[in-house]
Amino acid sequence: MNVNQSAPPVPPFGQPQPVYLGHHQSSYGGQPGSTTAPTSYGAYNGPVPGYQQTPPPGVSRAPPSSGAPPASTAQGPCGQTAYGQFGQGDVQNGPSSTVQMQRLPGYQPFGSAILAPVVSQPAVLQPYGPPPTSAQVTAQLAGMQISGTVAPASPPSGLGYGPPTSLASASGSFPNSGLYGSYPQGQAPPLGQAQGHPGTQPPQRPVPLQASSFTPPASGGPRMPSMTGPLLPGQSFGGPPVSQPNHVSSPAPQALPPGTQMTGPPGPPLPPMHSSQQPGYQLQQNGSFGPTRGPQSNYGSPYPGAAAFGSQPGPPQPLPAKRLDPDAIPSPIQVIEDDRNNRGSEPFVTGVRGQVPPLVTTNFLVKDQGNASPRYIRCTSYNIPCTSDMAKQAQVPLAAVIKPLARLPPEEASPYVVDHGESGPLRCNRCKAYMCPFMQFVEGGRRFQCCFCSCINDVPPQYFQHLDHTGKRVDAYDRPELSLGSYEFLATVDYCKNNKFPSPPAFIFMIDVSYNAIRSGLVRLLCEELKSLLDFLPREGGAEESAIRVGFVTYNKVLHFYNVKSSLAQPQMMVVSDVGDMFVPLLDGFLVNINESQAVITSLLDQIPEMFADTRETETVFAPVIQAGMEALKAAECAGKLFLFHTSLPIAEAPGKLKNRDDRKLINTDKEKTLFQPQTGAYQTLAKECVAQGCCVDLFLFPNQYVDVATLSVVPQLTGGSVYKYACFQVENDQERFLSDLRRDVQKVVGFDAVMRVRTSTGIRAVDFFGAFYMNNTTDVELAGLDGDKTVTVEFKHDDRLNEENGALLQCALLYTSCAGQRRLRIHNLALNCCTQLADLYRNCETDTLINYMAKFAYRGVLSSPVKTVRDTLITQCAQILACYRKNCASPSSAGQLILPECMKLLPVYLNCVLKSDVLQPGAEVTTDDRAYVRQLVTSMDVAETNVFFYPRLLPLTKSPIENTTEPPAVRASEERLSNGDIYLLENGLNLFLWVGASVQQGVVQSLFGVSSFSQITSGLSVLPVLDNLLSKKVQGLIDSLRAQRSRYMKLIVVKQEDKLETLFKHFLVEDKSLSGGASYVDFLCHMHKEIRQLLS
Repeated sequence: MNVNQSAPPVPPFGQPQPVYLGHHQSSYGGQPGSTTAPTSYGAYNGPVPGYQQTPPPGVSRAPPSSGAPPASTAQGPCGQTAYGQFGQGDVQNGPSSTVQMQRLPGYQPFGSAILAPVVSQPAVLQPYGPPPTSAQVTAQLAGMQISGTVAPASPPSGLGYGPPTSLASASGSFPNSGLYGSYPQGQAPPLGQAQGHPGTQPPQRPVPLQASSFTPPASGGPRMPSMTGPLLPGQSFGGPPVSQPNHVSSPAPQALPPGTQMTGPPGPPLPPMHSSQQPGYQLQQNGSFGPTRGPQSNYGSPYPGAAAFGSQPGPPQPLPAKRLDPDAIPSPIQVIEDDRNNRGSEPFVTGVRGQVPPLVTTNFLVKDQGNASPRYIRCTSYNIPCTSDMAKQAQVPLAAVIKPLARLPPEEASPYVVDHGESGPLRCNRCKAYMCPFMQFVEGGRRFQCCFCSCINDVPPQYFQHLDHTGKRVDAYDRPELSLGSYEFLATVDYCKNNKFPSPPAFIFMIDVSYNAIRSGLVRLLCEELKSLLDFLPREGGAEESAIRVGFVTYNKVLHFYNVKSSLAQPQMMVVSDVGDMFVPLLDGFLVNINESQAVITSLLDQIPEMFADTRETETVFAPVIQAGMEALKAAECAGKLFLFHTSLPIAEAPGKLKNRDDRKLINTDKEKTLFQPQTGAYQTLAKECVAQGCCVDLFLFPNQYVDVATLSVVPQLTGGSVYKYACFQVENDQERFLSDLRRDVQKVVGFDAVMRVRTSTGIRAVDFFGAFYMNNTTDVELAGLDGDKTVTVEFKHDDRLNEENGALLQCALLYTSCAGQRRLRIHNLALNCCTQLADLYRNCETDTLINYMAKFAYRGVLSSPVKTVRDTLITQCAQILACYRKNCASPSSAGQLILPECMKLLPVYLNCVLKSDVLQPGAEVTTDDRAYVRQLVTSMDVAETNVFFYPRLLPLTKSPIENTTEPPAVRASEERLSNGDIYLLENGLNLFLWVGASVQQGVVQSLFGVSSFSQITSGLSVLPVLDNLLSKKVQGLIDSLRAQRSRYMKLIVVKQEDKLETLFKHFLVEDKSLSGGASYVDFLCHMHKEIRQLLS
């Protein structure tokens, strides 16, 4: 939010909120609870005991809505899942809201009063209402009273129902049901959320309204609602919920959406309801202020016989049994949509310390006014605890996800390059931090005090400038390093290897020409593409041609080097068969300028497919190929990149020889971690040598069977390179994806031979690093290559007390060689707030960054610990974070309520997606290679990529008018959201599915597929026909736009409803239960609630 922006039309932060009058909260829903001890939630790695039980006689049981089986059960060609075809979930279900919740900027003070949350009120008694609002996660995990007897409460006169926390005890409502009852798949007690203080919920007794009980903050920004928990049997929801003006008390919403059924007996009869409608702000179904979403027409009902959301109510019927309505729990779609509406229109100005930026899913412009753009650095919290004790208590990891060479949108300027001549950039003498906007000039400008270590340094005469009346240098706004958060310095010769300026880097293409590579058509396709692609090598600024030189090697069991010197009429081949002692047989003519040697290179690329056309050699080597490339760069005294195109497990006799060790029996045992570890230490040693030479490796894999990705990816991982995997490669199906990835990989700007260091102000220090790089000591991140897609995640810990007034500072300095061979320093600075109140920490967290860190932490953990231990660690940490909030920041309330901080209300749903991912919970058909591939991929993903990877984006294509070409609003990733009369696109950054419902109109099928009926659509189709009609153009345009947003090409797979490929598609519907045993969102929320209660008790 812009500092000067006016507050949005939501109840201001400082106004008293409605409270519940006249409620005695002695019981839950008026039912006595059972005294039997509940059984515990089922084990996370297996089916949950409570799910599939037979209901006792007389209990109506809903037919289970089908959960989402994992990718495991659907196979792509040759028995592989679609990982080889692998990237943001945006927008809400339904019309966009006008009155929205605003994420609170970090600079707002925090009042101390405790208020009750705003709760929606039924306007009219209706037999069916729309789903309950999400403004009730207060009112509703409330109901998860787990054990103990409770006395019934009589509803107060005047109001037709008890307080929102009055929910029947679960143990008293579901006979033999397990802890939360035996719900059909994906069902559990309902949950709502209240919007009050970042931690408020309904008080335990009547509270008179007092305007003075809450101090409005100076900035008058919007209030941050807190979120609290679900309704249980014995309660129900009523008509369109409406919230109150700030001075009216409001009772809880009640009534069920049509068609919902539940497994427990119905609760006590409901007293009559008021029908008067109160004015005020409406609440949203999915978690923030805004108009109530209307019924969603066209959504297929969850199971046969249930009315769809958009259907007209029929004659009144008795209320069916209950299940937790997914619309009553926090929705990622709604949060994303609210942030877009609130923060997408204003530029994000970085001048204020500790501001929380808009979400990664929001399109916004950044104005650099002294802090680095969130495109370069995002933090888990922008307000960090002053003491280590407070940090330990909260358990919120303090981490930054840094993307030093991030690409910026065209409207934003690249960092300015500052040249200080031979003297080089100005630095602190003690801690070596670089000059930045936070340095304090003293003694009339003759000295400066370092903002990181407080050392007083002299200002060199050539850098001296007078100070103005505020103590600021008069040239501050003329110097990027004194006014901007991000900038570059030209490095002097002191920053170069061996004290001499570097040569421009080189690219070496190393092509597997074994039988598999030739037979699949890969070699011919690649050679054809390289003829034109080499004209597009990366170049500096406005340079006419690239300074990068190129070389070529082919290999199977032996290596072939090619002399492509411009003076030759034909290329010359030299063979090295002694792969045990690798050397480069030629220097002159191996690495050449592309323009000078164009004719010879074209001739070589024409000849390679013909030379090896009749090969019968099936064995390959791998380590000697990398060794050869590195030796060539060493001989040429330059950094560079190797592009390796490889097809099979390297079993030929040579260093780095591997054996097939794939063993699925190790899954869920203590030895499972060996599947993620490299087979041999030889590749780590090789990687270390590559980093020292500035040799980065990008690996393109084309396996037909196990190739041990865990071992082959070690060198790319440690050198800052990338791995691309195309399982069972077929030219006709996969060429577009492979060529698109190759073009992007060859053309992207890369920094070579890079070293990165993160400095912090006194009180915190960087202690841990995650990503694709090598570390020789505890402070320097070494990267043979670094591109604009790679991130380094850094964790910080306290080593002293921090000061609220001074805040905390980070400075990331990256020393690298540009594509033109220029040595540069890129600097990013960020100032954070510090707090002594836990509530300030929780109000300034960013869940997307938190999940990015937790996923990387877990994915590294599987290398050394059993997967179950890693999963349990994540669940425990999440429970501790939420329990600490509940204990220290939320107002006192019944233990039956689940209360989530506003900034973290999506933590459970996102964490569940991480726990269900193929690395931590593989399905039966997920290969070991797939898991290793995804593990290394996630390690260097940025926040936007992990966001959509773990919670895929599901877009309905036929709901909006055909002429509307904007991206349709996303819906939640659950099978319940699919209507068999619609078509949906699902993307997660790596995969792109087009799901076609069985009842789609014939005209739509004709317009999109060019066939006359659903049955004629080819399942598994990867290219849509180009047809001359509005719908076809709209869908093609949307697919192109989604692909353009991602760093890898997403191959399209058409999936028909009820087809065998649908199992693979459903694996990505992450809110549902998965076949591999992963819990549904609803069940996981219940489980988290139980964990939190155990911690609190």
